[in-house]
Amino acid sequence: MTTLAEPLLAHASRTLPRYTSYPTALAFQPAADDALTRAWLDAIQPTDALSIYVHIPFCERLCWYCGCHTSVPNGYDRIAAFVGQLTRELELWADALPPHAGAGHVHFGGGSPNSLTTADFTDLMASIAHRFTLRPGAEVAVELDPGHLDSGFALGLGAAGVTRASLGVQTFDPDVQRRVNRIQPFERVEAAVADIRRGGVAAINFDMMYGLPGQTPDNVAASLETALSLAPDRVALFGYAHVPWMKKHQAMIRAEDLADVAGRWSQAEAAEAVLLAHGYVRIGMDHYAHPDDPMAAQLASGGLRRNFQGYTDDPAAVLIGLGPSAISAFPQGFAQNASRVDHWAAAVETGRLPVARQLATTAEDRLRGAVIERLMCDLEIDVGSVCLDHGFAVATLDEGLASARMLAGDGLCTVAGRLVRVSPELSRLVRVVAACFDRQPAPAPKKHSLAI
Repeated sequence: MTTLAEPLLAHASRTLPRYTSYPTALAFQPAADDALTRAWLDAIQPTDALSIYVHIPFCERLCWYCGCHTSVPNGYDRIAAFVGQLTRELELWADALPPHAGAGHVHFGGGSPNSLTTADFTDLMASIAHRFTLRPGAEVAVELDPGHLDSGFALGLGAAGVTRASLGVQTFDPDVQRRVNRIQPFERVEAAVADIRRGGVAAINFDMMYGLPGQTPDNVAASLETALSLAPDRVALFGYAHVPWMKKHQAMIRAEDLADVAGRWSQAEAAEAVLLAHGYVRIGMDHYAHPDDPMAAQLASGGLRRNFQGYTDDPAAVLIGLGPSAISAFPQGFAQNASRVDHWAAAVETGRLPVARQLATTAEDRLRGAVIERLMCDLEIDVGSVCLDHGFAVATLDEGLASARMLAGDGLCTVAGRLVRVSPELSRLVRVVAACFDRQPAPAPKKHSLAI
């Protein structure tokens, strides 16, 4: 395992974007209407495949660590009304689309999509498949809360068209679960996985966490060992971001109960050691996959991508986001739906795409985004070659290279000419190097998470 020297600890303490887009969502501006988004939709070509993201903003419980846009509905009436509004929204987007090549990926996130009834989820999936036209072999992924996963819902996922399920496991340590209000014994998760597989969904992902109150390298490693006994295909290993000024419920977690940066690093290293020992392949800064998983194949071929769901093997250049706060991505820019459910629903009821924020990207934005994405995915980038590929002079980003050379002096990366490399052992800090090529990497301690 790698121990961080003092200069690297300082870098690990920085607050930085996760670079699921460039520019990041903090740069988005208010949108007066949906005209620009509709213009971007009009530019879609018949050969363009789509990706669909569906945000379900409800959970049966509120976990203290959660940073997502969600709420506890206290009954199904709110959810039932929401499903009707979401169906209306997907009709608006589908009607606005010109001829296209269909949807190759559909991803349900939240919140907890299993807060819906089996019937509502199945009907919603059928509407998406019909209105956006699923491509042959399309991946349909859904995020699930295993502690509140109804057996009937799990068994029905395959019939509804789901091909991959992602379970928010986080930890199996009972004390840590209690401290973050997410009680789910191993037997509950084991049963959920069995039901999902019995229902015909073969691909299973687990989300695991470090940096939670009460976590140590030993109990983090033990949770990973327990998780891997269920043979997930992929594991995402996320560090808890403590931002109670943004997410008020996180005030239930005391800052003094959290490990410092060195402790967080040790926890992540302990988890990774277990994953690598079991044969998983390191993917970017926080994902791991079986060697025969499609994501590992894309990493090997240079086709790994990064979007608002994190690392992905989805090659689509057009992402349509449905639901409150969902973000759509186009070659020309980004559009984000209203975050408040009532504002989102009001827009939908008037027949307007519920876009509240947007950003048209420039050619330089796209150049910087390409450099950042490849660095985040491949841990190396020939900056000069990417500049030339995008029609810019080879030296366009030399200022960023100068910043990277300063990091190289601390051992964070190497720079040879215009080739930048981050050691796989330091991949957790790749965002620090990526920030060198961010045009406006102003510190935002109240908006971003720690680098690890």
